[in-house]
Amino acid sequence: MTPPSTTTPDAPQKAEAFMLPVVPPPLPEPPSAEQIAALSEEVRELAKQKNAVILAHNYQVPEVQDVADYTGDSLGLSIEASKADAERIVFCGVHFMAETAKVLSPEKTVLIPDTRAGCSLADGITAQQLRDWKAENPGAKVVMYVNTTAEVKAETDYCVTSSNAVNVVNAIPEGEEILFGPDMFLGSYVEKMTKRPMKVWMGECHVHAGIRPADLQQMLDDNPDADLMIHPECGCSTSAMEYLACGDIDPDRTFILSTGGMIEHVKKSKAKKFIVATEEGIFHPLRLAAPDREFVPASEGAVCGFMKTITLERLRDALRDDKFVVEVDPAIAERARVPIERMISITA
Repeated sequence: MTPPSTTTPDAPQKAEAFMLPVVPPPLPEPPSAEQIAALSEEVRELAKQKNAVILAHNYQVPEVQDVADYTGDSLGLSIEASKADAERIVFCGVHFMAETAKVLSPEKTVLIPDTRAGCSLADGITAQQLRDWKAENPGAKVVMYVNTTAEVKAETDYCVTSSNAVNVVNAIPEGEEILFGPDMFLGSYVEKMTKRPMKVWMGECHVHAGIRPADLQQMLDDNPDADLMIHPECGCSTSAMEYLACGDIDPDRTFILSTGGMIEHVKKSKAKKFIVATEEGIFHPLRLAAPDREFVPASEGAVCGFMKTITLERLRDALRDDKFVVEVDPAIAERARVPIERMISITA
């Protein structure tokens, strides 16, 4: 739903009720070097004037990452923003990430530069679907990936990220029934790592699910000396664990990692080449972290059109016009904060 054209820059445009597109929007045309330089200068000046902190997820386009105050994964960025002495948070990511920032910083104005920045995984489960699932499994502990809406988090016992899901599930007492969602590939990975049976919601990220075992096998055949880094949301992550168990791939060169974990790994690894199974935006921070290494995508098509809706021009407009404001009902935010804080207490 496009915000009404009658809204003026003096009245902040809100994003809390927009309808997310089912199909990612077409990718924007890349800007020229001159446009990047001019817009970046304008963005930095506006951020200073508006007392705003700019957050950019690792999957954003390089020029947006470069102008941000902080880059990283969604939860880490929200935690950084909550510590920042700023009146405004501009979240260059998808909508659930901006919601999480609002949950953790309710006193701050949170903006998202494009209302089309949705998430197929977060849209894979609604609060009502989760309530129904809980009713079918009374007493079960609900563990939800942070890639969910605030309303879903409000129905959750524990939030997790891809880097701490195993630790959080291990912290739940043995014998407790666990409902895990919404990502089925992360759920399968956590089950194997913890050896804990769970009921797993059958949701997926359309980008990560598209990185298939056949892609992985071909890349391994073509690059036998490369380190293999796989995000646990990927459709190939389960197969990778099976290959490891059977000895078909080298366990010393295979790593299932969050985006932050990938960046840390390349800084420490002696490998010269890395096969990377996640969204292509990660290549920018990887190359900054290790400019002398080679990075090869496991799949050429791993591009999130939702992430790429946010451009420097739209970021400039968000700062200039205070759009689009992300709101979370205070009662929902209070409940959604609980599972996030539980997770932080376990993994701190």
